[in-house]
Parts: sequence; structure tokens; C-alpha cells
Amino acid sequence: MVLTITCPTLSRWTRFAHPELVLFCAPIYFQLSPLSCTGRGPDWENPANIAHNDVSGNYSLTLIDVLDTLVVLDDPPGFQNAVKNVLDWVSFDVNTKPQVFETTIRVLGGLLSGHMFASQPDQPFYLPWYRGQLLTMAYDLGNRLLPAFSTPTGLPFARVNLRYGVQRGESLETCTAGAGSLILELATLSRLTGDDRFEKAAYKAFFALWNRRSDIGLVGNTINIWTGTWTLPEVTGIGAGIDSFYEYALKWYVMSGEVEFLDVWHEGYAAVMRYARSPDGHWFRNINIHTGDQAYATIDSLSAFWPGLQVLGGDVQNAIKSHMTYWNIWRRHSGLPEVWDAHFLQATSFQYPLRPEFVESTWYLYRATRDPYYLNVGERILRDLIVRAKVDCGLTGIQDLRTNVRDDRMESFALSETLKYLYLLFDEDNPLHKDDSHYVFTTEGHILSLPKEVLKPMSRTRRKMRGEENHQCPLYEPVQDLLPDGTINGLIRGVGSRADVDYARYLVGLRSQALDEHHWSPDGWCTVPEVDLYSFDFIMSPGGKIIPEDPNPGPLKIKTVADGFIIHNVTGIRAHIVSRLDRKGYDITKLGPHAVRTGQIVYVNDSALWDPLPNPRPTFRSQDVQLRIFLDTFDPALAAQPGASGFNGETYVKAYTAQFGGDLAALDASNTLRFGYWEGTEVQRDKSNPLGCKPYETNFNGNAVLVHRGECAFLEKLVYARDAGASGVIVVSDEDAPINPSASPAEIAAAGDISDVALVLLPHSVGKSVTAMVDAAGMFGYGHVMFAVDTEAQAWTEGVIDPTPGESGQILYINGHPLLNTRLML
Repeated sequence: MVLTITCPTLSRWTRFAHPELVLFCAPIYFQLSPLSCTGRGPDWENPANIAHNDVSGNYSLTLIDVLDTLVVLDDPPGFQNAVKNVLDWVSFDVNTKPQVFETTIRVLGGLLSGHMFASQPDQPFYLPWYRGQLLTMAYDLGNRLLPAFSTPTGLPFARVNLRYGVQRGESLETCTAGAGSLILELATLSRLTGDDRFEKAAYKAFFALWNRRSDIGLVGNTINIWTGTWTLPEVTGIGAGIDSFYEYALKWYVMSGEVEFLDVWHEGYAAVMRYARSPDGHWFRNINIHTGDQAYATIDSLSAFWPGLQVLGGDVQNAIKSHMTYWNIWRRHSGLPEVWDAHFLQATSFQYPLRPEFVESTWYLYRATRDPYYLNVGERILRDLIVRAKVDCGLTGIQDLRTNVRDDRMESFALSETLKYLYLLFDEDNPLHKDDSHYVFTTEGHILSLPKEVLKPMSRTRRKMRGEENHQCPLYEPVQDLLPDGTINGLIRGVGSRADVDYARYLVGLRSQALDEHHWSPDGWCTVPEVDLYSFDFIMSPGGKIIPEDPNPGPLKIKTVADGFIIHNVTGIRAHIVSRLDRKGYDITKLGPHAVRTGQIVYVNDSALWDPLPNPRPTFRSQDVQLRIFLDTFDPALAAQPGASGFNGETYVKAYTAQFGGDLAALDASNTLRFGYWEGTEVQRDKSNPLGCKPYETNFNGNAVLVHRGECAFLEKLVYARDAGASGVIVVSDEDAPINPSASPAEIAAAGDISDVALVLLPHSVGKSVTAMVDAAGMFGYGHVMFAVDTEAQAWTEGVIDPTPGESGQILYINGHPLLNTRLML
């Protein structure tokens, strides 16, 4: 029923826009003003208006951007007419300064896609009279963009004048997406013209960013193109400023087969899933690139592309979770606001400029699952756009989703992406759905592929080094009904019947609607999701003993073999473990400095693994834990008070554990240790005893005490706090280096029973912020600063490796989970 109702509506709507495209885009205007029924050109009076001029190059933007939309709509006459208009009206010899990124993805990509369809015989859009003019125009535009790459790092200037090149005083700051998302278009231009300058420039810029990633594998959001240093505040995520960098890593591999980009995708995705993904697995945080700690809890609308990219990467189950959050935000606002605050459960920027990312992800998920759930999502999107944005001369952006104040601007991506993906969602018979070639949609929705004759085969040496690769792209597993006792009753149901659907709605503060309550059952329950860590590091040792890392293990420990590596001595080798997309276990992807590629095997030939373990097994302390710092009560209006602007009510920080006192890995209801347990522990300061090196005059009644490092030993600070009734101590260090406080056995014995109190150490920069939070809470009456140990985040910090035989041979296990690319040789 959804198809019969929606498809004709969508078809009439998109075709209705064709006359406006021609009328208002040619000869000079770059996009439409749908309320005033005119065209929009650059802001000539204010060249500094980059929000307007970054996409305004005075080159008929919408006309070029929409060329392959006409292909998707199966309109050969419209395509031919649009190509003729481009050739008649468009020139790039203009005195404008657009953004390199926007010009590349919208204009260069549109020209290249149009050229491919116009020049390829045996398909409906072949133009017999066409002689490669669009490619010639693309080559001209590419040459005008190249001066932007003349920097010491190879990172391009963000903007370039199309007539005069880079101008004096141009900004030296750019974003990762802007500098690193050019390889699809520029490399395609090189392959089609034989001029490799464009591909080399984009390649150098891409790896100039990737090679500057942090020690935990994250790239920042903004960077200085001259010095190559990340600019403050050194945060990252999956949204604005970073998004398409990951997208182009994966898609250029799909197009070209160049494996170094696949390696970037795998490593980058694992780092994002490890650090940016929220503990419940449903949304992604903005985090510090060096520590992985949460910086702020906002979700921007550009990040809604991520579920679609997860589908393309083969991780459909996690894509479903990610998509649910954006879907419920859309349901709440009948549109996707530009910025959503996941902490306060409200939008902070209410514009919706017809962005395509959420529609794109919906299409990807429908193609992967064929679940009608996503057709219902698409129908809701379509109806909301018709009601809120459709006017006589096109579609309007929405300035404020609360009041539906409209913006007299129709971005070119509304036709090149938003309506394109929406049309494809309902057009089951579209030829693109039957095309199993290596074509991709660019970040602007342009269809690109490479002819076989320009593909570069992998060298014999590289192929030998990588061995036989076996990439994972598991089939979608639909939902199966569970009986109250947890057994499967055999029925297969859709995404709407998942156990975490209600949780995703709760996450955005959306009240239940009739559609939700229809699926409710008196026997039902609301599941709070739990996810295992996607990736993590641990230092191997027989029996799980804590030992120092060997950063450069020699050939006596690790040796390369034809199909991977053989380990003769596991002691001190750092292993990087990543979850498999088939959800059957984990793979080792790094051994010390060595990358373990997909398909390679890690052979373990260390007899020490078979030495008998003491009984019972020794306990192992995690070297760090993640703490959630929050307030028990918080009025958002108070954040506007002077001195409180930097505080958002919640943050996550990493703390280093002491090797004495209570073990935070053992926190549970049966344990007497209450330091950071479950609902949280209040943090208090005694300003008369800031270092905690003398007896306290107050009783802390089970709360934690915040002190600074210095004057006495860590163990003394804990003993004084215990004697004052505290559950433990949070120490602010005087440096940022990781330190695990320790003491001698004799000192620990002299301290008495300290099993029910604990001590953690915060790095100096983090500790300063926590101290400021405690002081601000008292000053402004926010409530009480609390903290809780995030047991999910630290559960896999250390692991016990175990030579347990698997079903298909002897493999290595960690904490009961199989490492499927390992083999025991004993």
C-alpha cells in the first residue's frame, strides 16, 4: 500500500521541478529562491559572506548538480536538454571564490557523472552528438582548483578564486571533510583524462590527514594547512567537519580497489566505534582525539549519513541502531534539526535546509533489509516535506521547525540527493538496483564509476604481502520473536519489533504514539541495550599477568610467514582486537607495530600458554576506568549564569586506578565497595585540607573526596579519607601522564583494611575541569556533582587469554570470546 500511494506522488513532485531548474539556473544563477520564484547568485556586495558564497561560484550550480538526478528519474529528454544548457551557459572563468570542497563535490562530480552517462553507449542516456564537452569543462575546473593544493602539507586552502587562484590573506584553517573528501572526483578526473596531477593532489591531502591521526586512531575536525597541526579544541565525531572523510575512504576502495583506503576505513571505523559510540550503541558523541573522552553530547544533522555508510561497510545491525535515533528525532520535529542535544533531549538549532543524509541512510537500510519499516519512514519524510516545504516554485528550506518559518532558498542538494534517494527508496525497478558494478554515490549523490581500462591492478609484491583476503559482509538477520522465557517461537518480524525500539524513542524524549503502542504487550518490557566494546587493546602475557609492553618485538617473538604471522612468545606484545561484522567473535588486527590484514592468520606457538594456572586464577586490576561525571539535579537555565558557560551537566573522563584498595572491576551489589557504584557517588571537597594529607574534621558519609596530588603518599590520602567515612578518593594529578598509584606490601598491610575504599587519579587537565565543576555546583546551586564508574567501558581493558579449542580447530580466546583469525600450534 505504501508503494501505490507514495510513488506517484513523489514522481509528480520531482518532475514538477524540471521547468524551474532550467528557467532559474541558466544562464547565471546558481540555485533557486522558491518563495520569490527567482534565481540566486553570489553575494557580490559582501564577499565575506562565506555561508552564502562557499557554494556560489556563479556557474549554474543546480543545473549541473541535477544532471544524474534526471538519470535516476529515467528522463532521457530532460537529461539531453540539461546537458545542452550546461554547454550553452556555463563557464568557470569567473571572479568568484567558492569553497574547494563544495565546488568539487557539487560541480566537478556533477560534470563527471553527466559525462559518463552521455558518453556510454548501449544505455538510454547516451547522446550520439556528444563529444566529451562535459569532461573538458571538468578538466578546466580541475585546473582552476589545483592552486589551492600548493601548501607545505599538501592540504588545500578551503577556498580559491576561480580566475585568480589563492588570494593573499586566505585562511590557513580547514576541516578534515573539506580537505580529505576529494579523492572520488579528482581521481576520477585523472583516470578519465590521463592527467595524474588531480589524483596525486587528492591522495596527498587524504593521507596528510590520516598520517596525523592521534595515538588512539582518531583524526581531528580542523587543521592548520601550513603546519599540519590540529586546531583547538581537538575534537572529533562523525558529523560536520569530519563526516565524508570516512565515507570517501570506503567508497574510493569500492570504486578503485586500492586497499590502502580500505585499511583506513577499517582502522578509522574501529576507532570511532570504540570511542565515539555511546555506551548503549545508539548514538555517537563528540570526543577528544587524544583521550577518547566525551567533549560534548550534540548530534548534528549531517551525521545522519552514518547508518548508510555502516550498511555499505557491512555492519547492518549497528546501522539499524544508529538510524533509530535520527528517526525518532525526525518524528518529534517532522524534520531533522541541525543540532540536537542528547543530554537535555532537545534541539538547539531548529533549521532544516532539506538535508539528504537521513533519507540516504533510510534508502541504504531498505536495500539491505527489504523491511517495509523503512518504506514507512520514507512515507513520513515525504508527507512532511510536502506539507512543510513544497511551494509553487520548488521546495523551501525551513528556518525553524517549531514555527515552520520558511527560507527563500532551495539548496542544490535537495534535487541532487534528497529527492533522488527518496525516489530510489520507492522505485523497486530502478536500473541502479540491478547494477552490481562498482559504482558509488558520492557525498553529493553523484553516480561515479571507473572503466575497467583505468583500474590499477595490485602489484604482485603487495598482493603477496597481503595474502588471500576474506572480507566480511554478512547477510541481514531479521528479528525473531521471543517468548517470555527467552526462547524463539519461530516467527520472523520487522525492525519495528526489535526489543530496543522503545529505548530509542525514550532516548530522544519522544512520547509514545499509536504506532508504538500497537506493538506493546502486557508481558513486554523495555530493554536497555548493552553492547560489547567494538575494539580494544591489551598486552598479552601467559595467565594474564600485568607486564610492561614490548614496543618493538623482534623476530624471536614475532615472525612473518606466507599467510600472516607466527608468535613464539606472547609476553609484552600489544594486540589490537576488533569485532567481526559477522558477530561471531573478534579478530586481531595489529600485533605491536605489525598490521594484520583481513584474511591473514596469527599462529601462536608459545608453550607458556599451556603452563598450569594457579587455582584459583589470579585477579587482575584494570589500569584505567571511565568515570561518568554528572549532576543529580540540573536546571539548564542556570548554565547561562556567568562562569558556568562551559558546563553542560555531564561528561565522561578517564581515570587511572590505584594498585591497592578496592578493585573497581569488581563493582556489584554483593560488594561492600560503593565508590562510584550504580546510581553514583557524590564528590566533595574540603578546602581546609586540599591535599588530603591530614585528618579530616568532617564525616563524608560514604561520599568521595576530591584532593590534589602532593605532600604525602597516595596510600596516606586514602587512609585519611577512609577514616573520615569516605568511600574513596579522586586525586587530581599535577601532570597528564598516566600514573597508577602503588605501594609496597608492607605499607598496604600497615594501612589496615582498605578493601571497601578505592582511589583513582585524574590527569591534570581533566582534574582541573572536574574541580571547576564541583566549585561551580556549590557556587551556583546546580545540585551535587556525582560520578559513576562506567563498567561497560572498562570491562575489556585487560583480558585473560586462554588456549581453548574452538569448534573448527584450536584458536585463542579472550574473556571467553574467540579470536577467529588465530591458530594454536601446540
